[in-house]
Order: sequence, then C-alpha cells, then structure tokens
Amino acid sequence: MKGWRLLPLLASAALLLSACSSSPGPSSTPQRGANDASLEGAIVEQRWNLLLVGTDERLSMPETPFFEISKEGKVSGYDGCNRFTGEATLGENQRIEFSPLATTRMACPQMGDAKRVTDMLETAYRYLIDHDRLVFFGPDSRVLGGWREGN
Repeated sequence: MKGWRLLPLLASAALLLSACSSSPGPSSTPQRGANDASLEGAIVEQRWNLLLVGTDERLSMPETPFFEISKEGKVSGYDGCNRFTGEATLGENQRIEFSPLATTRMACPQMGDAKRVTDMLETAYRYLIDHDRLVFFGPDSRVLGGWREGN
C-alpha cells in the first residue's frame, strides 16, 4: 500500500520530464564520464536502495538491491543476487547513462528480479531527485523505477 503513495509523485515527475524532454540527439549526450572531470550532484557519492520497479512493484529479496556512483564515475552495487560494476555519465537536464554492467554470476532464486534491477540501470535515460527519492526514466519518459537514499 505504501507504493501507492509514491505513485502520484512518480506520475507528476514523468509528466514534468516529458514536457521538458526532447528526442535524443547530439546535444543530449552526457557531458562527463569516468575519464573526464569528477562528477558532482546529489546522485553522486550516495548509496541508493531500491524502492520500486516501475511505478508500484516492490521486489521481495533477502537483501535490498543498491548502487552508488563515485566522483570518478564508477558505479558499483548489488542487484539482489550479484554484485555489479560499471561506469556512469551525467549530462545536462538530469541526463544519465550507465555502461553495460559487469556482474558476478551467482545463481539464486531471484535471478529474474535481479536482472530487472540491472536492466533498469542500463536503460535509464534521465533521473529526478525529490528529497530522499530518486526516480529513473527511460528514453520514452516511462518510469523505470524508484530508489531511496541509504546509509
């Protein structure tokens, strides 16, 4: 039921971003990456714990998936089954792009859900931060999922 309280926020954020979005092109390409100047912003150097997949689905996993982006643009985390690493780039207008993520190959009962977590990151196109919540949007402005600040 708690997920439903987040739905109006996600829906309004999606509308806001879709109103400001443009089709992908050369000007919307991320500006900074792991090989350039250090990354800055509220999304960087913060642990983000998975809250929702899509607009309202909570995954039931023994350990909560999370990720963190370093100032150098390195991303690392846990998808609920395996650890992953990669790179992240940030651009103008809350543009974000993750490289294909390298993961460990542990087998677990929640492999499908774990893949949904890494797919969300690899598909992310824009993000929005509201207080302690982070929402990822795809290139079509569809809500991919939500995260909450962790410790």
